[in-house]
Amino acid sequence: MTPNPVTVKSLPPKENALFKRILKCYEQKLYKNGLKFAKQILSNPQFADHAETLAMKGLILNALGRREEAYEYVRRGLRNDLKSHTCWHVYGLLQRSERKYDEAIKCYRNALKWDSQNIQILRELSIVQIHTRDLVGYRDTRHQLFKLKPGQRASWIGFAIAYHLMKDYEMAFKILDALRNTMNQDNQQMQQGRKDATFEYERSELLLYQNMILEESGDILGAKKHLLDHNKEIIDRVAFNETIARYHIHLEEYVQAETIYRKLIQSNQENKAYYDGLTRSLRIEDEPEEKLKLFNELKAQYPRAALVKRLPLDFTEEAQFTDLLRPYVISALEKGAPTLFTDLQPLYKNPSKVVIIQNLVEGFVTQLEKNSKFSEADQERAPASGLLWAYYYLAKHYDQVNNTKTALQCVNKAIDHTPTLIELLTCKAKIYKHSGDIAAAVENMNDAREMDTADRYLNSKCAKYMMRADRVSEATEILGKFTREGTSPMDNLNEMQCMWFQTECARTYQRMGMWGEALKKCLEVDRHFHEIIEDQYDFHSYCLRKMTLRSYIKLLRLEDILHSHPFYFKAAKVAIDVYIYLHDNPLKNQASDEQNNQENLSPSELKKLKNKERKAKKRAELEQQAAAAAAEKKNLHQKQKQSNEDGESHHPDSAEELVPDKLAATTEPLQQAMKFLEPLLSLAAHNIETHILAYEIYSRKDKPLLMLRSIRRALKVDPNNDTVQRLLVKFQETMSTRVKTLPEPLPEFMKQELEKVYTFKKVN
Repeated sequence: MTPNPVTVKSLPPKENALFKRILKCYEQKLYKNGLKFAKQILSNPQFADHAETLAMKGLILNALGRREEAYEYVRRGLRNDLKSHTCWHVYGLLQRSERKYDEAIKCYRNALKWDSQNIQILRELSIVQIHTRDLVGYRDTRHQLFKLKPGQRASWIGFAIAYHLMKDYEMAFKILDALRNTMNQDNQQMQQGRKDATFEYERSELLLYQNMILEESGDILGAKKHLLDHNKEIIDRVAFNETIARYHIHLEEYVQAETIYRKLIQSNQENKAYYDGLTRSLRIEDEPEEKLKLFNELKAQYPRAALVKRLPLDFTEEAQFTDLLRPYVISALEKGAPTLFTDLQPLYKNPSKVVIIQNLVEGFVTQLEKNSKFSEADQERAPASGLLWAYYYLAKHYDQVNNTKTALQCVNKAIDHTPTLIELLTCKAKIYKHSGDIAAAVENMNDAREMDTADRYLNSKCAKYMMRADRVSEATEILGKFTREGTSPMDNLNEMQCMWFQTECARTYQRMGMWGEALKKCLEVDRHFHEIIEDQYDFHSYCLRKMTLRSYIKLLRLEDILHSHPFYFKAAKVAIDVYIYLHDNPLKNQASDEQNNQENLSPSELKKLKNKERKAKKRAELEQQAAAAAAEKKNLHQKQKQSNEDGESHHPDSAEELVPDKLAATTEPLQQAMKFLEPLLSLAAHNIETHILAYEIYSRKDKPLLMLRSIRRALKVDPNNDTVQRLLVKFQETMSTRVKTLPEPLPEFMKQELEKVYTFKKVN
C-alpha cells in the first residue's frame, strides 16, 4: 500500500513535485528511480531531515529487502516529525510486512490521530483488524469508513460483515438490504459502465449472503420467505434449490421438499446429500423397506446411476443385502474397477455383512476358476479379467480382516494371472506393511514403481514406504526426480509445502534418535500453517470487491480452525514427544551415556559404530553442501534479478534459520512443547492423544490441577483407553504423596475431584 499524505510539510514546489514522483515510483515498483528522487531531496541541506522523504526512502529500501536500513530511515523520519501521519503510516507498513500486526495497529492509530479521515489508512487498519480477528475494532473502523465513503459498495459490505461476524444478524441484514436498494437504483440510472450480467451476478450473490445471515440467525421462516421473494433475481439455481429444500425440511413442509430434491437428483444422480434429503422429505429414513422401494424406483428411472445401486447396501440386511450386492459386485468385476473394495469398505463395520461379502466373492472365484462364469446359471462367460479382479478384491478383503496369510495367497494368484498389473504389487506391499514386514513392503512397492517410473503417485508412495523403513536418503532421491533441478530435494519439498513427506521425515528422525532433524521438520510444518494463515491477507479486500461474500465467510471460519488439520496434529505430536524426551534426557547426559556405552563395547562393535558415525557425518556434510550451493545459487539469481529489474520487490524470509543442533539443545523444551500443545487443546480436543500429551507435559511442570483437567477430559473422550488407565494409576500414586504438600484449600478440593474421577471411571 502507498502512503497517502494530505500535506507535505515545508517543501517548495520543485521538491514537492519530486516527492510526488517518489510516491508514484513506489506504486509502480520503480524502486531505483524512487531512491534517486529521494536522494535529490535529501541532498539539499535545507531538506536533509525532511520526515516524509526519509520515511518513503525507508519504505522503498524495505521493498528491496534492506530491512535494517529501512527501519533506520523511518525512525529518523518519525523523530523529526512525530505528528506526521505519513511517517506513522509508513512505520505501520513496515511492521505489517514483518507480521507484527499489533504494532502495525498502534502505528495506524497514531497516524489517524493526525489525519482521522484518511481513507487509505482506515482501509489498511480494517484489514489488519479482521486478519487478527479484532472484531470490535474492525466494526468501529468499518463504521468510520462507511461514514466517510457511503457511496462505495465496499463500505456497506465491510460494515455488514463486521456485524455478521459479531453475530448481530439483524443489523447486518438491514445494512445489506439498504445496499441492495441502492444498487437497484444505481442500475436503473446507469446508462454506461458495468455490464448487466455483472450486476445481476453481484445482486444474486448479495441476496444469497443476506439469506445466509438470516439462516444463521435462526429465522428459517424469514429466510425461506426472503429466498422465495427474490427467486427470479438469484442466478445460482443449484444453491437456491439446495437452500430452499433444506428450509422446507426444517419447517416440516415435506411435499415441497420432495419435489425439489427429486429435481436436484435429476440434475445430479451422484450426490448423496440429495438422496438423504429425499428420504427425510418422505419421512422414511428409519424405514428400510420403504427406502428400498424408493431406490428401486430411482434405479428404474436412472439405470446408469452408480450411487442409486450403492446406497441400499448400507441399510439392507441378509437376503436383501445379498440380492443387491451380487449384481453390484459382478458389474464392478466385469469392468475391472480397482476401487470396489474402497467403495464397500464402510460395510465392514457390520460383521454379518463381512461374512456375506466374503462368501459371495469366494463363490465367484470358485465358479470363475471352474467354468469362467460367475455362476453355473449364467449363459455368457465372464470376461477374462473377472477372475483377476476377484483375486484382487479377496486380497484386500483378507488384509482388512487381518488374515495376512490368505491375503498373500490371493494376491500371489492374481500376480501369477497378470504379472504386469501395478495395482497387484501395491496391494501386496500394503499387505506386508499391515503385517509389520516393512522391508518386504518397500521391496514390492519399489517393484511397482519401477514398472512406471514416471508415475508421481507410485514414486511418492514408494518414498513414503522407504521413510517408514528409515531409508531417508533413498526416499529423498526418488522424490528428487519431481523437484526443481539445481536445488536440494529437501529444500524444494519444503518450499512446495509437501507436508506428508515432512511429517514422515519427522517420525523417521524421531525413531532414529535424530532429535534436531525431527524438530526441524515439525517446525517447518508449523511454519506452513502460519503461511497459509498469512495467505488469507490478500483476500480481505479482494472478496469485498468481487462479491464472493459467502466464500469469504467460509474462508475466515476455515482459517480459524486450520490447526485442527491432521498434518498439524502429526507434526505437533512428534514435536511434543521429542521435547518431552529432551526434557527427561538432556543432550549432555546423552553424550556421557554414549561415551560409557562405547567403553563397554568390544573392538569389532566399536569399529562398526565408528564406521556408522563416519558415514552419517559424511552424509550430513554432503546434504549441507548441497543446501549451501542451492542457497548461493538462489541468492545469485535474486541479485541478478534485482539488478536487471527495477520493478521487482525482494522480501527476504524473516524467519530464523532452523539449525537441528540448536533446536535439540534447547534449554526450555517444555515451553517449546506448549507452543505445539495450545492449538491442539482448542481445536483437537476430540482426540484423546491431545489430553495424554497435555498430561505428560503438565506432570513434568508439576501442575496437579492441569494434570487433573487432562485426566478428566481424556476420560470423557474414551474412559477405556489403555494409556488413560495407566495415567489414572500414575496420577493416583502421585497425588497420594503430593496432595499433603499442596496449599489450602487445594488438598480438600483435590480429594473431592479425585473421588469424582474414579467414580466416573467405575460407572463407565
